[in-house]
Amino acid sequence: MDMLKIRPKLLVIVGPTASGKTELAVALAQKFNGELIAADSRTVYKGMDIGTGKDKSFPHRLVDVVKPDQTLNLADYKTKALAAIRAVIKKGKLPILVGGTGLYVWAIVDNLLIPKVPPQSKMREELEKKTTPELLKLLVSIDPAAAKVTGGNKRRIIRALEVTMFSGKKFSNATKKGKPLFDCLQIALMVPREELVARINKRVDGMMKDGFMNEVMELRKKLYPPELPAMSGIGYAELNAALDGKQSLPDAVERIKARTRQYARRQMTWFKRDSRIHWVSSHEDAFKLLSSFVQK
Repeated sequence: MDMLKIRPKLLVIVGPTASGKTELAVALAQKFNGELIAADSRTVYKGMDIGTGKDKSFPHRLVDVVKPDQTLNLADYKTKALAAIRAVIKKGKLPILVGGTGLYVWAIVDNLLIPKVPPQSKMREELEKKTTPELLKLLVSIDPAAAKVTGGNKRRIIRALEVTMFSGKKFSNATKKGKPLFDCLQIALMVPREELVARINKRVDGMMKDGFMNEVMELRKKLYPPELPAMSGIGYAELNAALDGKQSLPDAVERIKARTRQYARRQMTWFKRDSRIHWVSSHEDAFKLLSSFVQK
């Protein structure tokens, strides 16, 4: 018997920011009796809603999981995500993993065997003093393969360095693929580059109108300083700089748009490498793919 057929089915919706993946996931969940599990390293933070683009119109598991001064490493995410997926399956529903954080997606789809290296406080403090380019250069020198999958994210670079330096084993070698846990269908929406840029710019403008600056001010009032990794994310870092008088608000907004566009390009590069992903141009195409998938 083909073992793949007896694995639980998992739908995975991926793609760059502002590509419409959440809207697609919601439509598929409503049509195919599904529940959403977030695969996003930003929406895990409580109180960071506007700047992370949380969709509160439809329930998502693994949203608002930790406070901004707490951490959720890849191993933690995988543990929580697997529990959430299995809870959805137990209810007789279709689990739908949706998000743009590639490592989170791979951790589940490929059942990455992530090393259980606990946080090293002193090591992190020293690494945090370095700039992202300095950290990336260091990681390239000791584990080039790991450097390629960090997406330029400072927190992920530090974690890769932490695991490598503490265990003596390369982070890239430590995250090997395990036996697949699910029968996965991965879907992504194709969006022309010009349209994606326009969507990103419009989204950032919308965030500002919705009170993004007030959200950052409230976080600071709750004693979440700009130096926190969570507060260094796209948008939060720029608005914190504006609040501290380091740049004007209009410049901060333009910088948010630029960084978001850069992030979207990195996401596209990441997901385009995976030949298992089905790129579709419409919801109807996704419906057809999923209909065939669930009937197998």
